Amino acid sequence: MKFLADGMLGKLTRWLRILGFDVKYSNILEDNELSAIAEEERRILLTKDLELYQRATAKGVKAFYVTGETGEARLSELAKQFGISLVIDMKKSLCPRCNTKLQFTHKEKLAGKVEENTYAHYSDFWRCPRCGQIYWQGSHWNNIYSTLKTVTEKIKRVRET
Repeated sequence: MKFLADGMLGKLTRWLRILGFDVKYSNILEDNELSAIAEEERRILLTKDLELYQRATAKGVKAFYVTGETGEARLSELAKQFGISLVIDMKKSLCPRCNTKLQFTHKEKLAGKVEENTYAHYSDFWRCPRCGQIYWQGSHWNNIYSTLKTVTEKIKRVRET
């Protein structure tokens, strides 16, 4: 499953990439360009623009109209609609910035490339071979896991009612 997100869904794009989904994103393409790319590359067009959604689906482009106002609500919508597992597997994660598969990188190769404190306290690192961004599961991951847990629980409550 591949997606194409419009310019209003940057945060959702990053979530989906972390979860391992190929998501193209643009905040500069025109609506007709988005539809054409989605159709040509067989991507699901994600949009908060109702008119774009209606025009795309009228042309036979697979699209999803995102209505949620918060990041959690949007992620929940997609997880329910497409059966997305809200579990991060770093072996599948893509770079939130550029959509490239992350590579596990031995700590020793990163000496001098991350802050000393980070280097001293963490042992697992991933690097994007395209943009060079380095990732590790630091304290911010508590927030990431908390958000995913909240969304998962919300979905379960909805299914139980």
